[in-house]
Amino acid sequence: MSGASTKDQLTRLLALAPYLQKRGEVPLHEVAADFGVTPEQMLKDLRVLYMCGLPGFGPAELIDINVESLLDDPDGIVRIDNADFLARPLRLGSNEASALIVALRALLDASPEASREVVERTLAKLEAATEAGSTPLVEVQLTESRPAVRAARAQLDRALEGDRQVRLEYYVPTRDETTERVVDPIAVLRRDGRTYLDAWCHLADDRRLFRVDRITAAEVLDSPRETGDLEPRDLSEGLFEAGPDDVEVRLRLAPWMRWFAEYYPVLETTETGDGGLEVRLAVADERWLLRLALRFGDGLRVVTPEGLAARVGDVARDALRLQEATAYDGGDSSTRTE
Repeated sequence: MSGASTKDQLTRLLALAPYLQKRGEVPLHEVAADFGVTPEQMLKDLRVLYMCGLPGFGPAELIDINVESLLDDPDGIVRIDNADFLARPLRLGSNEASALIVALRALLDASPEASREVVERTLAKLEAATEAGSTPLVEVQLTESRPAVRAARAQLDRALEGDRQVRLEYYVPTRDETTERVVDPIAVLRRDGRTYLDAWCHLADDRRLFRVDRITAAEVLDSPRETGDLEPRDLSEGLFEAGPDDVEVRLRLAPWMRWFAEYYPVLETTETGDGGLEVRLAVADERWLLRLALRFGDGLRVVTPEGLAARVGDVARDALRLQEATAYDGGDSSTRTE
């Protein structure tokens, strides 16, 4: 699967068919917004669902979705047919039911608003049908299911529904500090098992991606969003974008340093005339970049921002002076005894 991740796409697919059956004909952009993805990603999901069905997998067994018309008209209406078998009762053994309940509990807190109702309803039915007196089931609690995280998620959902700004208190682990900022929420997204807030940050005056489990407090404000025309970010290719406190840096790499672009999460790569590369990446802690610059010397040069390039030069000169002083002291100490 080519979605944000196999697990995230599977979560959407499990909720998508019941959602469409319940809603009937729904515009593609509305389905995408309800599931917190872009219309392009939702169309990819529908193409996968289009190939699902009962064993035999002939035309009569597959779910029917008007995928071809949506390819021609991305603003069109989603229609689903031949999915009635999903409403048939399913008989499960106790072990199967237990495994499903554990999985659904793990999904519950991480599910977007559109699919949470389906997960809750399914979980309630399974728990009610579980045989009385059976061995207690495993309790599952994800990191993102902490009360503070769930409260923040509820506030974000309320802000999105009411088209309001949010005041966040956000923990920045690289500096071990909590910052306060006002944001215009755009969407709540999932990627690799984590939940993120895609938002316009007025502190940074730029678009940023916030991890919801690092939001320590969220308050919905009365002020309306100022950037309501932005589309949700597409995370299908990964998370390699500037974070809330990252600095975008441009580096010039020597030919023998080309491996850097494959090893580190670069945002953009450009060939240079000498066989090297110029890359753009987001740096959360400039101390990390300073260590890299000292380690690789002429193989890695900071192009922008100029202030950071100057600091790299200062640190390199200080390191050289320290090295020379250490070498001098070492030579003198050879005549000493312990």
